[in-house]
Amino acid sequence: MSQTSNAPGQPKASLSVFDACAMIVGLIVGAGIFGTPAIVAGAVNNESMVIAMWVAGGVFSLIGALCYAELATAFPSAGGEYHFIQRAYGRKLSFLYGWARMTVIAAGSIAVFAFLFGDYISRVINLGPHSSAIWAAFVVIVLTAINYRGIREGKNTQNVFTTLEVAGLLLIIVAGLFLAAPPAPPPAVEAVAGGGGGPWYLGAGIGTAMLFVLFTYGGWNDAAYISAEVRGERNMVKALLIAIAVVTILYVLVAWAYMKGLGLHAMVRSDAVAADLLKAVWGSGGEKLIAIMVAIAALTSVNGSIIVGARSNYAMGRDWPIFRFLGEWHAGSGSPRNAMVVQGVIALALVGLGAVQKAGFKGLVEYSLPVFWGFFLLIGIAIFVLRAKEPNAPRPFKVPLYPVLPAIFVCMCAYLLYSSLMFHKGNALVGLAVLAVGVVVLFFARGGEARRAA
Repeated sequence: MSQTSNAPGQPKASLSVFDACAMIVGLIVGAGIFGTPAIVAGAVNNESMVIAMWVAGGVFSLIGALCYAELATAFPSAGGEYHFIQRAYGRKLSFLYGWARMTVIAAGSIAVFAFLFGDYISRVINLGPHSSAIWAAFVVIVLTAINYRGIREGKNTQNVFTTLEVAGLLLIIVAGLFLAAPPAPPPAVEAVAGGGGGPWYLGAGIGTAMLFVLFTYGGWNDAAYISAEVRGERNMVKALLIAIAVVTILYVLVAWAYMKGLGLHAMVRSDAVAADLLKAVWGSGGEKLIAIMVAIAALTSVNGSIIVGARSNYAMGRDWPIFRFLGEWHAGSGSPRNAMVVQGVIALALVGLGAVQKAGFKGLVEYSLPVFWGFFLLIGIAIFVLRAKEPNAPRPFKVPLYPVLPAIFVCMCAYLLYSSLMFHKGNALVGLAVLAVGVVVLFFARGGEARRAA
């Protein structure tokens, strides 16, 4: 059942197109754009192909957004992807997805971006040997408290962060395209891929380039979790399309600015391409500036993840008595307060784990990638399943060129699932272990339901 009612205890349609756009842009644009373009450039090692990769990433994201727009407008729910999976495949599979989001994907993303904020802001204000962890915990607590107060406070915070983030990218574009001195010519002898001291990704090819491009475009899918709170049936579609168009233009211009400001050779071999560009233009002051910019990007991602993550936990609470306390919607604030607090506690626990063993913490989040792409693939297939299962359901928006575009989306998700499994190999077992624990919890949850029914 779609949770779209404006009755007390239900999500209310309170977000404008601008609010939704700001949230989506903030979810997509993270710290990746400050570093991954160097990997993409090295993988294809050609200026025209670099631009083509970023345009292709925007096109794929647009196709995915069109598929999500059909699901989000036909079945609007604060549960987002959790709700789509339940509708297409049933409660058991949706429970496992909700479990994975609650324990690793959403809370893990919050903790990772909070740590990223701590790493960069510590270059400006260092709080000692555990500075990153202290800053990370501070950010989780403060932004959770802001969003606990209500969706109005959360969306206003997101709008401010997104504006600052976009301004930072525009600054990089201006610096690279208009202020940087012409780059020095590359050396006569190039390092050979896989040898000569070149980076590991040099000459890796289009497949590797696209994997990192799509990683940088990631986050637009989380817009599904606010679909029930956007005013107007088709405004969710407008917000998705506008946001992805804006991000694609920004990403293409940023990649071009890096190449023009540093030169392809220097860009490929840069460990911190944005920092190197601003340092070349403004010296040491540019390095401080990029630290602040990346910190703002991390804050934007943390705040957006807090908003959407709590809503999937809320949907689980509505469906499963074992998590009933998560399924309470606070009408006055327009937010699932209990779900938000629990999410914050899990994120703080992961921050604590990261403080003790940071490498292990980062690995835990990375291991969730096969789980994420596996469920993402199922959501793409759900387009076909729900067209057959619920042919008469009102669909204010239908993905154009059906079934071609959904098929392209499904094939790309399958490729990314394969790539993530090959990239992590045995480490994917950790993600499967998380799902295995979810199966045990599901067993107890269903047992509890059976006892109540009796």
